[in-house]
Amino acid sequence: MQLVVENLSVSYGKIKALHEVSFHVDKGEIVTIIGANGAGKSTTLRAISRMVPADPGSKIEFNGQSILKYSTDKVVSKLGITHVPEGRMIFGNLTVNENLTLACFARHDKSEIERDRAWLFKLFPRLDERKNQLAETLSGGEQQMLAVGRAYMSGRKIMILDEPSMGLAPLLMLDMFDALKEINRQGTTILLVEQNARLALKFAQRGYVLENGHLVLQGEANALLDNPNVKKAYLGA
Repeated sequence: MQLVVENLSVSYGKIKALHEVSFHVDKGEIVTIIGANGAGKSTTLRAISRMVPADPGSKIEFNGQSILKYSTDKVVSKLGITHVPEGRMIFGNLTVNENLTLACFARHDKSEIERDRAWLFKLFPRLDERKNQLAETLSGGEQQMLAVGRAYMSGRKIMILDEPSMGLAPLLMLDMFDALKEINRQGTTILLVEQNARLALKFAQRGYVLENGHLVLQGEANALLDNPNVKKAYLGA
């Protein structure tokens, strides 16, 4: 198992957002976490990235190493875990190319960096067309491409994504998930949280369901798609 989360609890003051959540992601997998707003999905990803502290007793390991001893920047530079946050968080006053270059701050493999950039521009031709354009002038879909591209360029081993479909038109949404599948085929493990449960479960191999900070269901994605409780709560059936 590449990523192991056991008994993960996170509190914001006196409010407990996650209650002893446990799950795993194997190398090369696509795994999704679904749930309603406020279920704790984003908090789970932020805890993995060390953006929020985990409560005592929590365990998060990546390739056998405890993530909890690393700072947020070292989670990226030392472990190769990259986070595409909700809201994208790109640098609007920098160009597309500058955003991508900044993502390589911990990399020293210059030839590999340029190879990754060339591959990325084939995956997202619009970024190539706009590589000298300020990021703040891009459309919402293009900014999401840049956010994913920036994570790709960081030297990722696993990419975790928070609501990658948010704000995208249906066709762009499908294009984005096709691109993520191609990134996965190149060897990047993917963990995502997603409000569009149907899309996420069609995309992933396995899934977990969070409710009010508790893990309530898990299984193969196809089985969750057919689960009557999942259908009723998340699939509009």
